[in-house]
Amino acid sequence: MPRVSELFFKTAIVFLILGIAAGLQMAISGDHGAFPAHAHINLLGWVTSAIFGGYYALNPAKAERRIAMIHYGLYTVGLVIMLPALYWMLAAGHPEIEPVVA
Repeated sequence: MPRVSELFFKTAIVFLILGIAAGLQMAISGDHGAFPAHAHINLLGWVTSAIFGGYYALNPAKAERRIAMIHYGLYTVGLVIMLPALYWMLAAGHPEIEPVVA
């Protein structure tokens, strides 16, 4: 399997665990105010990363290109910036952070 596929799959697992933790935190506390962030962690972090990993696993010629690693790096950095901003700032009632999330 191409390296970029493995990276996307491993990253997907990390975001799956984070999504589960966010869901459990909301369920235990009874405060569901962060549900948009929870949904984005699961959809963008887990599902989309797994889809990208599958794409590159099925297209090894494209996975060998430099642009595939750039894709992984930019996507992951974007998620790491957007998701905490969405989770802690926007859900906590700080609309001024919206440009960072966008």
